[in-house]
Amino acid sequence: MLPEFPGPAPLHHTLLEDRKTTGVTLQTLHPTRFDKGSIIAQTPYPGIEHGAKTVEKLRAVTAPIGAKMLLQSLKAGLFVPPVVEVGWYSGESGPRNFTHASKIGPEERHLNWASWSAHEILRRQRIIGPLWNTIEIPIKQGERKAAKRIIWDGGFRLLDGECHLFPATGHPIIVGLRGPSPQVYVRTCDGNVLVANSIKAEGEVTTEAFRAAKRTGLAPIPKGLDKLAQLPHDFVAFHSRLG
Repeated sequence: MLPEFPGPAPLHHTLLEDRKTTGVTLQTLHPTRFDKGSIIAQTPYPGIEHGAKTVEKLRAVTAPIGAKMLLQSLKAGLFVPPVVEVGWYSGESGPRNFTHASKIGPEERHLNWASWSAHEILRRQRIIGPLWNTIEIPIKQGERKAAKRIIWDGGFRLLDGECHLFPATGHPIIVGLRGPSPQVYVRTCDGNVLVANSIKAEGEVTTEAFRAAKRTGLAPIPKGLDKLAQLPHDFVAFHSRLG
């Protein structure tokens, strides 16, 4: 609720900040500044408990409240000057640094394996959509490498159980090469393991994670191995750490 979360993406930031309550604000238009108008109606502070996990569900909670508030305010003529400020924050207790609800851009979706826990990764993909990384791919044998973006288009799911095959955090591996359904696993910084559902590599279409990794060169399969029997622990590591 204004003046908290001014900006174009208040619903996203409410969830990213893990706020359990929310509300709706009706304001006049400021002549020069966004979200700096006079507040003429607002959900009583501290708002309502929303219980939402996604932006769509949070919008489903706030939209009917906003529609009812707008209709009642129009009927009451609250917009007619002189307007009466009714916002929850008067500023009498001193200035506060409110969170700006900036537009969600590519960098907010750039997955940080070094510091994001499994819970944080799953939470962010649920709130802001598919996350992405880059990985260096050799252009030709012996030549320089090029950075290629991969989008975890199908998201991740938490591995049910343990896996001890990982070289390091943020190094994806393929598990189950001898089985019918190989999987792409990634260990997170808090020791959990995420399973990739599907991947969209730059210049490619979204496809099953293992097939995308193999086709794009993210996890090339060694040649000359008899049914991969010589592969230790039945896995192949990606060429480099995800960026």
